[in-house]
Formats: sequence, C-alpha cells, structure tokens
Amino acid sequence: MLRRLPKVEDARALVGHETRDDAAVYQLSATEAVVETVDFFTPVVDDPYWFGRIAAANAFSDIYAMGARPLFALNLVAFPVKTLPIEILAEILRGGSEAAQAAGAPILGGHSIDDPEPKYGLAVTGVVHPDRVLRNVGARPGDQLLLTKPLGSGVVTTAIKRGIASADLIRRATALMAELNRVAGEVLAASGAVTALTDVTGFGLLGHAWEVAEGSRVTIRLHAGRVPLLEGMWELAEQDVFPGGSKANLAWVAPHVRFGPAVDATLQLVLADAQTNGGLLAAVAPGRFEAVRVLLADAGVAAAHVGEVLAAGGAPALEVA
Repeated sequence: MLRRLPKVEDARALVGHETRDDAAVYQLSATEAVVETVDFFTPVVDDPYWFGRIAAANAFSDIYAMGARPLFALNLVAFPVKTLPIEILAEILRGGSEAAQAAGAPILGGHSIDDPEPKYGLAVTGVVHPDRVLRNVGARPGDQLLLTKPLGSGVVTTAIKRGIASADLIRRATALMAELNRVAGEVLAASGAVTALTDVTGFGLLGHAWEVAEGSRVTIRLHAGRVPLLEGMWELAEQDVFPGGSKANLAWVAPHVRFGPAVDATLQLVLADAQTNGGLLAAVAPGRFEAVRVLLADAGVAAAHVGEVLAAGGAPALEVA
C-alpha cells in the first residue's frame, strides 16, 4: 500500500514511509529532529482503564524504538456514545493519561468520533538528535540481539476473548502490555552501542526480526530456546489459541525463514505471535554487548540474548535454531 504513495523529496525527512520503520523523523536543525508516530486499536482487555493504559504505552513504544524522547501526545478516540456509558470512556482516558504521565509526556488534546466499536490510541511527538536516530536497519555481522520482554500477549488476549484465560494470567499479561519501554529505550539509546532497534508488536518477533535482516542486508539467527515466554502462555499455544494475525504473520514471513528441526509448528506460531506493546529488539555491537546487558539489568530490565547477526552471503535471511 505504501508503495502507491509519492516519494517524499525533502532532505529534512530523515525517516519516512518508504521504509518499515517505527516512526517518522523530520530534521529541524543541526541538533534536533522531531519524531512522530500514531497508533490505536480495539480493546485487548476487558478493563477500560487498563485498555487505555496499554494502548498509550504501545504508542509511546515507537518513540523509544527510534532512540527518541517523547514530548507530548494527542488522544485518538472512537467510541459508541449512544450504546456505552460515558464512564467507560473516562476510564480509558484515565489509563492513557497515567501512561503518559509515566512517560513524562503530557496529553495536550486530541480528536474523537462516534463509532460502533471502541478504539483508542495516541499520536505522539518526540525529539532526538539527528545523528542519534536509531532505526530498524543498520545491524552488522557480529552484532548480538537482545529482547527486553517475553512473548505471549497475542495468545493471552485471544484466550481472554474466548473466556479461557485465568485471572492470574490476565493480571500478568496486562501488566506486561502496560509496561512502558521507557527504561529499556533510554538505556539502549544512551549506550551508543546499538546498531539497529525496533519494537516487537503486530508482526511478531519473526516479522520484526525479518524487517531488520532485510533492511540491513544481513542474515539473522534466532535461538528459539532463548526467547523468553510469558509463564502460562505455552499451554494455551498448544491448544492453538492464536489470533488470526499471528497465523497471517507466519504465512508472510515463512518464505524468508529457515527453521531448525526442533522448531515445531506451535513454536513457529509463538515466535510469529502478534504482540501488543512487546519488548525492544536491539542489535548491539559485540564489543559492548555485555556492558549493555549489565546496564539494562541495573535499570531493572531483564533482557534476553536471543540471537546474533551473520553475514548475508547473498540474499538476507532469517534462521531459527
């Protein structure tokens, strides 16, 4: 679809729609560039407050994935005002506001429409030095891959919709999805050791890893056994509790992936599972890798070493061992 749009001819547009990056970047001066993203979706949990908080955290994640700092945000609201109590919308907005407060970026306004199905999200504006923009391209052979959150939110939100998720699993998945990527993003941006960065969201770990591989013209190897999973999600995965989007993700990325014999069909779907506000996937220069892991751990982020970057040796590819 984006290929149908005209190419942007502006030297100040550092990142635009021509790539699959997480946000747009527009240079304002020699020392400052504005970063802009927008994201909204339908409810993934039943509690309106937590829906608002999760949706807002998900929108902020794209700013952190660019190595940037959020400045402010605008609400995006679609709500059936004639069929649902306005108190529900108030709770959604309260959740979004509290996420924004935690991000240190106020919500300054927004736009709403009457819509049969509730939807909520944010347009977020951030700032970054033009020379310090982090993108989902630029990974180099030898780089090591870190993932800052476990997978599992797509499976759990599907289980919630089917009424088969336990209260404890809902609580833990909700907390995971509502957790800002602020700390991880700030540590990774400040380290100066990250060559490529993205957040794992709708395309799943496989899809976003493939975007890094393709854009960087390298081969990426993921070690499936090292990928952290939300406790309790595997039992649901074995019952084929996957959203349709996860299956579509796998079908899209599979032609580019070489799966090892131990990576069965269920595990393939888990790795392709569509995430809501998933963790950051970072390619880190090998000489700085352990230092970055320590910095993240000291900041309270349990990042997992999930793979490495190989020389392409031809067309870029994704390997899963």
